[in-house]
Amino acid sequence: MSDAAQPTAAEVRAAAEAVKAALDRHLDAVERRTGDDDPQVYEAFNALAAAAEAYDERLYDRYDEVTPFEIPGADDSLPPYVGPEEPHALSVLIRRDYAVAEPQRLLAQAQRITDLDPDTDENTVPVVGSSVHAALGVLFGEYEADEIASRHKEFGLEEGDSTLWVSAADELPEPGEWLSTPFDHADPQRVVCRFDVSAVFDEEELEDDLDEEDGLRAAP
Repeated sequence: MSDAAQPTAAEVRAAAEAVKAALDRHLDAVERRTGDDDPQVYEAFNALAAAAEAYDERLYDRYDEVTPFEIPGADDSLPPYVGPEEPHALSVLIRRDYAVAEPQRLLAQAQRITDLDPDTDENTVPVVGSSVHAALGVLFGEYEADEIASRHKEFGLEEGDSTLWVSAADELPEPGEWLSTPFDHADPQRVVCRFDVSAVFDEEELEDDLDEEDGLRAAP
């Protein structure tokens, strides 16, 4: 980082003072909390995390030093749960990202599916073999999402991040009630549990392993 882009000593000091103030607010919220999932504690926690991260960044940029502690950020946790204690219905929200890594493989697989389908309109056959858009429609129309996830390489796809949210509901919605806007009402405060998959987690584990190896090599 260039000298011109570095924070000033005053900015580092201001960031340190912000951490101190955030610590006081967090302790005050904890002392005044009304329950295990008090929203004031949650907000104070996130403010403290943000202040600590800002201070750590400025300290490193200015002095090439780091803090001895790490506070998980707001994105690492869910907000306090406010759903029913005994849910009578559930919504399972799934997102999986893919890159079309091998378009020709995808097109070939879609073409094979189309050729084996006796009900296929002959006019659509050439389109499937030359259009990624049409091929994706055929692929996801033929296989369940879980099967595509387990066979993605076979279909020329490369996995990205994925997440699964299990969200509590008071009752099952009426048939067709949310089909036009299926993801508009996802409420993080009603999530019972979630499961995330990301390459960034593997990278963090690798960095931790390398740090441990360096520590072992450096030990007398």
